[in-house]
Amino acid sequence: MNENDEILNIDTPENVVFGYNLAGVGSRFLAALVDSLLIGLIQLLFLAPLFYFLYRSDFFDDLATAWIVGLFSLLAFVFFWGYYILFELAWNGQSPGKRLAGIRVIRSDGTPVTLSEILIRNLVRIVDFLPSAYGVGVIVMFADKLSRRLGDMAAGTLVIHDAGPVTIETIQPFRPSALRAGVTEEKALEGFPVGQLTRADLQFVEEYLQRRKSLDMATRHQLTPQVIRRLYQSVGWQEYPLPDMPETFLDALMSALYPEQEERRLE
Repeated sequence: MNENDEILNIDTPENVVFGYNLAGVGSRFLAALVDSLLIGLIQLLFLAPLFYFLYRSDFFDDLATAWIVGLFSLLAFVFFWGYYILFELAWNGQSPGKRLAGIRVIRSDGTPVTLSEILIRNLVRIVDFLPSAYGVGVIVMFADKLSRRLGDMAAGTLVIHDAGPVTIETIQPFRPSALRAGVTEEKALEGFPVGQLTRADLQFVEEYLQRRKSLDMATRHQLTPQVIRRLYQSVGWQEYPLPDMPETFLDALMSALYPEQEERRLE
Protein backbone atom coordinates (compact mmCIF):
# COMPACT_ATOMS: atom_id res chain seq x y z
CA MET A 1 0.00 0.00 0.00
CA ASN A 2 1.24 3.44 -0.89
CA GLU A 3 -0.09 6.68 0.49
CA ASN A 4 0.63 9.97 -1.22
CA ASP A 5 -1.26 13.27 -0.95
CA GLU A 6 -4.10 11.55 0.90
CA ILE A 7 -4.48 8.95 -1.89
CA LEU A 8 -4.30 5.33 -0.79
CA ASN A 9 -3.49 2.70 -3.42
CA ILE A 10 -4.35 -0.90 -2.53
CA ASP A 11 -2.79 -3.64 -4.65
CA THR A 12 -4.84 -6.80 -4.98
CA PRO A 13 -3.14 -10.21 -5.40
CA GLU A 14 -4.02 -9.95 -9.10
CA ASN A 15 -2.00 -6.69 -9.44
CA VAL A 16 -5.06 -4.51 -9.94
CA VAL A 17 -4.74 -1.24 -8.05
CA PHE A 18 -7.69 0.38 -6.27
CA GLY A 19 -7.26 4.05 -5.40
CA TYR A 20 -9.07 5.69 -2.48
CA ASN A 21 -9.11 9.28 -1.23
CA LEU A 22 -8.49 9.18 2.51
CA ALA A 23 -10.82 11.28 4.66
CA GLY A 24 -9.02 13.88 6.75
CA VAL A 25 -9.75 15.39 10.14
CA GLY A 26 -12.00 18.11 8.73
CA SER A 27 -14.54 15.86 7.00
CA ARG A 28 -14.49 13.38 9.88
CA PHE A 29 -15.06 16.19 12.39
CA LEU A 30 -18.08 17.38 10.39
CA ALA A 31 -19.47 13.84 10.34
CA ALA A 32 -18.90 13.42 14.09
CA LEU A 33 -20.56 16.78 14.81
CA VAL A 34 -23.67 15.88 12.83
CA ASP A 35 -23.87 12.42 14.38
CA SER A 36 -23.38 13.81 17.91
CA LEU A 37 -26.21 16.29 17.39
CA LEU A 38 -28.49 13.54 16.10
CA ILE A 39 -27.60 11.26 19.00
CA GLY A 40 -28.33 14.07 21.45
CA LEU A 41 -31.68 14.75 19.79
CA ILE A 42 -32.64 11.07 19.88
CA GLN A 43 -31.70 10.82 23.53
CA LEU A 44 -33.67 13.95 24.34
CA LEU A 45 -36.78 12.68 22.56
CA PHE A 46 -36.59 9.31 24.30
CA LEU A 47 -35.24 10.09 27.77
CA ALA A 48 -37.01 13.37 28.48
CA PRO A 49 -40.51 11.82 28.54
CA LEU A 50 -39.19 8.98 30.73
CA PHE A 51 -37.62 11.43 33.14
CA TYR A 52 -40.83 13.49 33.25
CA PHE A 53 -42.91 10.38 33.97
CA LEU A 54 -40.67 9.35 36.86
CA TYR A 55 -40.65 12.87 38.24
CA ARG A 56 -44.45 13.14 38.16
CA SER A 57 -44.75 9.76 39.81
CA ASP A 58 -42.82 10.96 42.90
CA PHE A 59 -40.48 8.08 42.30
CA PHE A 60 -37.38 9.95 43.41
CA ASP A 61 -35.74 9.20 46.73
CA ASP A 62 -32.06 8.71 47.59
CA LEU A 63 -31.88 5.07 46.51
CA ALA A 64 -34.15 5.45 43.51
CA THR A 65 -32.24 8.49 42.31
CA ALA A 66 -28.99 6.52 42.24
CA TRP A 67 -30.60 3.74 40.23
CA ILE A 68 -32.22 6.21 37.82
CA VAL A 69 -28.93 8.00 37.22
CA GLY A 70 -27.29 4.66 36.51
CA LEU A 71 -30.12 3.65 34.18
CA PHE A 72 -29.99 6.90 32.25
CA SER A 73 -26.21 6.63 31.92
CA LEU A 74 -26.55 3.10 30.57
CA LEU A 75 -29.23 4.17 28.09
CA ALA A 76 -27.09 7.09 26.94
CA PHE A 77 -24.21 4.68 26.28
CA VAL A 78 -26.50 2.31 24.38
CA PHE A 79 -27.74 5.16 22.20
CA PHE A 80 -24.21 6.43 21.55
CA TRP A 81 -22.78 3.01 20.75
CA GLY A 82 -25.79 1.49 19.05
CA TYR A 83 -26.35 4.48 16.76
CA TYR A 84 -23.06 4.01 14.94
CA ILE A 85 -23.28 0.23 14.83
CA LEU A 86 -26.81 0.26 13.44
CA PHE A 87 -26.17 2.79 10.69
CA GLU A 88 -22.68 1.62 9.67
CA LEU A 89 -23.98 -1.93 9.35
CA ALA A 90 -27.14 -0.94 7.46
CA TRP A 91 -25.50 1.72 5.27
CA ASN A 92 -22.28 -0.11 4.39
CA GLY A 93 -19.90 1.88 6.59
CA GLN A 94 -21.83 5.13 6.74
CA SER A 95 -23.71 6.96 9.47
CA PRO A 96 -25.95 9.97 8.73
CA GLY A 97 -23.05 12.28 9.51
CA LYS A 98 -20.66 10.34 7.30
CA ARG A 99 -23.18 10.30 4.48
CA LEU A 100 -23.60 14.06 4.75
CA ALA A 101 -19.82 14.55 4.77
CA GLY A 102 -19.38 12.14 1.85
CA ILE A 103 -17.16 9.63 3.65
CA ARG A 104 -17.34 5.90 4.33
CA VAL A 105 -15.62 3.26 6.46
CA ILE A 106 -13.94 0.37 4.62
CA ARG A 107 -11.56 -2.42 5.61
CA SER A 108 -7.86 -1.81 5.13
CA ASP A 109 -7.86 -4.14 2.11
CA GLY A 110 -10.52 -2.04 0.38
CA THR A 111 -13.44 -4.40 0.96
CA PRO A 112 -16.66 -3.37 2.75
CA VAL A 113 -16.70 -3.49 6.56
CA THR A 114 -18.38 -6.37 8.36
CA LEU A 115 -20.07 -6.57 11.74
CA SER A 116 -16.87 -7.51 13.56
CA GLU A 117 -14.96 -4.43 12.35
CA ILE A 118 -17.91 -2.18 13.12
CA LEU A 119 -18.20 -3.53 16.66
CA ILE A 120 -14.49 -3.17 17.39
CA ARG A 121 -14.04 0.35 16.03
CA ASN A 122 -17.08 1.61 17.87
CA LEU A 123 -16.15 0.00 21.18
CA VAL A 124 -12.78 1.73 21.01
CA ARG A 125 -14.56 4.98 20.15
CA ILE A 126 -14.97 5.51 23.91
CA VAL A 127 -11.19 5.77 24.27
CA ASP A 128 -10.87 8.01 21.20
CA PHE A 129 -13.48 10.35 22.69
CA LEU A 130 -11.39 11.00 25.85
CA PRO A 131 -11.00 13.40 27.54
CA SER A 132 -13.77 15.01 25.45
CA ALA A 133 -14.68 15.83 21.86
CA TYR A 134 -12.46 13.03 20.44
CA GLY A 135 -9.31 14.51 21.97
CA VAL A 136 -7.32 11.28 21.84
CA GLY A 137 -8.73 10.37 18.44
CA VAL A 138 -7.74 13.67 16.83
CA ILE A 139 -4.18 13.46 18.18
CA VAL A 140 -3.80 9.90 16.88
CA MET A 141 -5.24 10.85 13.47
CA PHE A 142 -2.71 13.67 13.08
CA ALA A 143 0.11 11.30 14.00
CA ASP A 144 -1.00 8.45 11.72
CA LYS A 145 -0.19 8.73 8.01
CA LEU A 146 -3.51 7.07 7.11
CA SER A 147 -5.55 9.40 9.36
CA ARG A 148 -6.78 6.54 11.52
CA ARG A 149 -8.03 6.86 15.07
CA LEU A 150 -7.44 4.11 17.63
CA GLY A 151 -10.71 2.42 16.71
CA ASP A 152 -9.64 2.17 13.08
CA MET A 153 -6.27 0.71 14.06
CA ALA A 154 -7.88 -1.89 16.29
CA ALA A 155 -10.49 -2.88 13.70
CA GLY A 156 -8.24 -2.67 10.63
CA THR A 157 -10.42 -0.03 8.95
CA LEU A 158 -9.97 3.19 7.01
CA VAL A 159 -12.25 6.15 6.34
CA ILE A 160 -12.35 7.30 2.72
CA HIS A 161 -14.22 9.85 0.65
CA ASP A 162 -17.21 8.14 -0.88
CA ALA A 163 -17.18 7.73 -4.65
CA GLY A 164 -20.66 9.14 -5.08
CA PRO A 165 -24.36 8.38 -4.75
CA VAL A 166 -25.61 4.82 -5.03
CA THR A 167 -27.31 4.00 -8.32
CA ILE A 168 -29.27 1.03 -9.60
CA GLU A 169 -26.10 -0.17 -11.29
CA THR A 170 -24.13 -0.19 -8.03
CA ILE A 171 -26.92 -1.75 -5.99
CA GLN A 172 -27.14 -4.61 -8.51
CA PRO A 173 -23.55 -4.93 -9.72
CA PHE A 174 -24.19 -8.18 -11.60
CA ARG A 175 -27.30 -7.07 -13.45
CA PRO A 176 -26.01 -7.12 -17.02
CA SER A 177 -25.76 -3.71 -18.62
CA ALA A 178 -25.65 -5.68 -21.86
CA LEU A 179 -29.33 -6.48 -21.54
CA ARG A 180 -30.17 -2.91 -20.57
CA ALA A 181 -28.34 -1.74 -23.70
CA GLY A 182 -30.20 -4.23 -25.89
CA VAL A 183 -27.14 -6.45 -26.39
CA THR A 184 -27.37 -10.19 -25.77
CA GLU A 185 -24.93 -11.98 -23.50
CA GLU A 186 -23.56 -13.95 -26.47
CA LYS A 187 -22.87 -10.75 -28.39
CA ALA A 188 -21.22 -9.10 -25.38
CA LEU A 189 -18.94 -12.09 -24.75
CA GLU A 190 -18.13 -12.48 -28.49
CA GLY A 191 -17.01 -16.09 -28.37
CA PHE A 192 -14.97 -15.71 -25.20
CA PRO A 193 -14.08 -19.21 -23.85
CA VAL A 194 -15.84 -18.88 -20.51
CA GLY A 195 -15.30 -22.54 -19.71
CA GLN A 196 -11.52 -22.06 -19.54
CA LEU A 197 -11.71 -19.64 -16.62
CA THR A 198 -10.58 -20.98 -13.26
CA ARG A 199 -12.37 -20.62 -9.95
CA ALA A 200 -9.78 -18.04 -8.98
CA ASP A 201 -10.59 -16.04 -12.12
CA LEU A 202 -14.28 -16.01 -11.27
CA GLN A 203 -13.65 -15.01 -7.67
CA PHE A 204 -11.42 -12.20 -8.93
CA VAL A 205 -14.13 -10.84 -11.24
CA GLU A 206 -16.83 -11.15 -8.60
CA GLU A 207 -14.70 -9.31 -6.06
CA TYR A 208 -14.06 -6.49 -8.52
CA LEU A 209 -17.74 -6.13 -9.37
CA GLN A 210 -18.57 -5.98 -5.67
CA ARG A 211 -15.96 -3.24 -5.16
CA ARG A 212 -17.13 -1.37 -8.24
CA LYS A 213 -19.93 0.33 -6.34
CA SER A 214 -17.38 2.25 -4.25
CA LEU A 215 -15.41 3.54 -7.27
CA ASP A 216 -16.01 6.67 -9.32
CA MET A 217 -16.49 6.39 -13.07
CA ALA A 218 -12.97 7.55 -13.95
CA THR A 219 -11.43 4.86 -11.75
CA ARG A 220 -13.76 2.21 -13.13
CA HIS A 221 -12.85 3.12 -16.72
CA GLN A 222 -9.20 2.68 -15.78
CA LEU A 223 -9.51 -0.57 -13.82
CA THR A 224 -12.08 -2.52 -15.87
CA PRO A 225 -9.74 -3.02 -18.86
CA GLN A 226 -7.04 -4.28 -16.44
CA VAL A 227 -9.48 -6.86 -15.11
CA ILE A 228 -10.39 -8.03 -18.63
CA ARG A 229 -6.74 -8.25 -19.69
CA ARG A 230 -6.14 -10.48 -16.69
CA LEU A 231 -8.95 -12.79 -17.89
CA TYR A 232 -7.61 -12.73 -21.45
CA GLN A 233 -4.19 -13.82 -20.19
CA SER A 234 -5.80 -16.64 -18.22
CA VAL A 235 -7.36 -18.14 -21.37
CA GLY A 236 -4.42 -17.39 -23.67
CA TRP A 237 -5.87 -14.38 -25.50
CA GLN A 238 -2.67 -12.35 -25.19
CA GLU A 239 -3.17 -10.12 -28.25
CA TYR A 240 -6.96 -10.10 -28.49
CA PRO A 241 -8.46 -6.56 -28.52
CA LEU A 242 -10.56 -5.43 -25.59
CA PRO A 243 -14.35 -5.40 -26.03
CA ASP A 244 -16.02 -2.15 -27.02
CA MET A 245 -18.01 -2.14 -23.77
CA PRO A 246 -15.73 -3.53 -21.03
CA GLU A 247 -18.20 -3.28 -18.15
CA THR A 248 -20.90 -4.86 -20.29
CA PHE A 249 -18.51 -7.74 -20.95
CA LEU A 250 -17.97 -8.40 -17.22
CA ASP A 251 -21.67 -8.07 -16.39
CA ALA A 252 -22.63 -10.46 -19.19
CA LEU A 253 -19.93 -12.89 -18.09
CA MET A 254 -21.25 -13.07 -14.52
CA SER A 255 -24.85 -13.25 -15.69
CA ALA A 256 -24.02 -16.16 -18.00
CA LEU A 257 -22.21 -18.02 -15.22
CA TYR A 258 -24.76 -17.35 -12.47
CA PRO A 259 -28.17 -16.94 -14.12
CA GLU A 260 -29.96 -18.08 -10.96
CA GLN A 261 -28.43 -15.15 -9.05
CA GLU A 262 -29.60 -12.76 -11.73
CA GLU A 263 -33.15 -14.12 -11.52
CA ARG A 264 -33.24 -13.57 -7.77
CA ARG A 265 -31.99 -10.00 -8.18
CA LEU A 266 -34.73 -9.22 -10.70
CA GLU A 267 -37.56 -10.61 -8.52
